[in-house]
This record gives sequence, C-alpha cells and structure tokens, in this order.
Amino acid sequence: MKLKKEYQEITKDILENENYITLKNDTHHGSTRYAHCKRVSYLSYLVSRLLKGNYNDAAVSGLLHDFFHGNTNSNENISYLNHPKVSVENAKKYFTINENEESIIETHMYHYALLKDTFPFINKRERVDHKLYKPKNKDGYIVCACDLAVSIYETLIFKVRYKTCLYILFTINLIK
Repeated sequence: MKLKKEYQEITKDILENENYITLKNDTHHGSTRYAHCKRVSYLSYLVSRLLKGNYNDAAVSGLLHDFFHGNTNSNENISYLNHPKVSVENAKKYFTINENEESIIETHMYHYALLKDTFPFINKRERVDHKLYKPKNKDGYIVCACDLAVSIYETLIFKVRYKTCLYILFTINLIK
C-alpha cells in the first residue's frame, strides 16, 4: 500500500492532465494507450525501486513513453522508431521533464532497434543503427524491458479474448 501511494504521488499530475487523459481514446495492443502507459509506468517504478534506480524518473518516463495520438502507421508517427521523438515533444509541451526522463523516453524502443539491426529484412524501408537508441542508464533499460513485457502481455491477453469471443460466437451459431 505504501508503494502504491508513493507511485500515485509521483504520477498524479500527469494522470490528471486533460491532454494526457485523451490517451484513453487511442487503442494500443487491444487496450488503450492510457492503460498501457500506466502498466509500463507502474512496473518500471517497481523494478527500478527493486534495483535501486531512479524510480521517480522511471515512473514518469513510463507514463510518457507513448504520449502521442494516432497510431504508428499515421503520418505523425511514421514508424516505431519515430514515436519516441513525438512523445518527448508532447511531454515537453505539457509537462516539465528532466534530461534523464527525456533520454529514457527517446530510447524506450531499443529492443525494436536491436531487432531491426539484427534482422534487416523486417520493414526494409526503415534503416536503423541500434547504437543510436541504446539507453544511457539502468532506468532506460528498465523502461525499455517493462514496455516490451507489458506489450507482450497485452497482446497475448487481447488475442485470448478475441479467440474466446470467436469460439463463443461459433458455438452459438452451431447451437442455432
């Protein structure tokens, strides 16, 4: 309970901001971008506390890492590697963030850059040097790893729900 209260105190201003709340309108991994960012933020906060990192910056960066509107196929967010820059611009526009938080947000897609650099046949139009996206400290790696873990979890849950609904509809149609 103490950790939850401390986390709420750190993130309260962001979570109550009307511009941030609009992320509830954007779908992300079968959920909303708002819910996704909250999950990443809280997990990053807990892991950073456990590993004696800067848990304040991890919590804030986790909330703001996907602070953009639209999707990664829209004009505003040309690629998975462009949206961190847009998220930083939005974060600076509506909040005061420090250099460490900015760096964490900018490098949270390191896992994707590393994957693209290793397997260049993935999205051939996009060239990348993963070294440019490498996190600068422990909290950068934490937010990156937590984002990946939460994304996998959300995608799996969404697919299970989707398949379950399909099976139910199929069964109902068979019964009729």
